[in-house]
Amino acid sequence: MKKHIPILIILFAIIVVQQSCTTDKESLSTDVNLYQEIGRSNGYRYYAGTPGITTRVGNSPHGFERVRFNATAQAALDSTGKLPPGTSFPSGSIIVKEIYTSATGSINQYAVMKKDPGNSSSGSGYLWAEFKTDGSASFSTSKKGNGCISCHSGSVNRDLIRSFDLH
Repeated sequence: MKKHIPILIILFAIIVVQQSCTTDKESLSTDVNLYQEIGRSNGYRYYAGTPGITTRVGNSPHGFERVRFNATAQAALDSTGKLPPGTSFPSGSIIVKEIYTSATGSINQYAVMKKDPGNSSSGSGYLWAEFKTDGSASFSTSKKGNGCISCHSGSVNRDLIRSFDLH
């Protein structure tokens, strides 16, 4: 019996490592696919509240920014260009915050939310990610919005999107 214990421990370790690698590959694939989706600029429109580069608002960690929505997200906006309080974006909605180095600078990062409640990497119904301009994830979808959701759960319920009430 004692001879079998080390073998069982080794088999368990192999299974754990293999599962961990599979999860990492899935997250990497989700990150890559999401970055490719935001690169397709056709169909995106800028939020009326951020037509040009804006400065940091409140405690936002994002700095100078512009916000754009894909066509799916745009369809949920009202005549003022905002998501009405208490409503939700449909699945497939993508919100991209372009983060700039300064008010006249260049884009240095993208903060992205995609409504995808069925995805195993989603947190509160969204895939959350931040990307450098080369496509590498500086905040992976594998984190499931950990560190984002608490700030995005503001007092006005607009499906975790804060831009409407900050700009």
